[in-house]
Amino acid sequence: MSEALIDARPALTALSEDEVMFRDAVREFAEAEVAPLTAKMDEEQKMDAGLVRQLFEMGLMGIEIPEAFGGADSTFFTSVLIVEELSRVDPSIGVIVDVQNTLVVNAIKRWGTPAQLAEIFPRLAADTVGAYALSEAGSGSDAFALSCRAEADGDDWVINGQKLWITNGNEADLFIVFATVDPDAGYRGITAFLVDRGMDGFTVGKKEDKLGIRASSTCE
Repeated sequence: MSEALIDARPALTALSEDEVMFRDAVREFAEAEVAPLTAKMDEEQKMDAGLVRQLFEMGLMGIEIPEAFGGADSTFFTSVLIVEELSRVDPSIGVIVDVQNTLVVNAIKRWGTPAQLAEIFPRLAADTVGAYALSEAGSGSDAFALSCRAEADGDDWVINGQKLWITNGNEADLFIVFATVDPDAGYRGITAFLVDRGMDGFTVGKKEDKLGIRASSTCE
């Protein structure tokens, strides 16, 4: 490798000016706003609603969402950096931001249609928590062994099944739900549906009583 190429690439431990700014702002927020609520949220096993609103107001729930849709228009690495800073103080807060950005927003950004991005990204940037509903009782470690099924019904789809251990289940209003549409096609027969909490037949079940990260909801 040439010396010029080596010089052109910063060390992996070096942060850009914007990344340092993000990190310092989130660290200050975590210590000032999150830390005083951590014990109470853990004891009550419930996320503080006001704190969640602050996460949106600070732009921490839409890191990779373009500015045109109300997001921070930053990078995946910035999302990781922010999750790290929040988790230093309270991993439950780190988890809700993590799932929102690195699973939900990232998936929609990569595979959503332009129409879906225009409809959903403003919600996720402003006030809507997302969840990623993949795991099931019989396929927790085998994501391709889904029993959840989806069948076409005219222009609609009917989904039947149950998901377990879904992070952000209590707080989320938008769920990415994975279901099999063609069992004979194996993993290629699986697709993802964007499901709003209020849709007919959709319910959020019990919250798991966990040993740690208790303010972060994990639901069926």
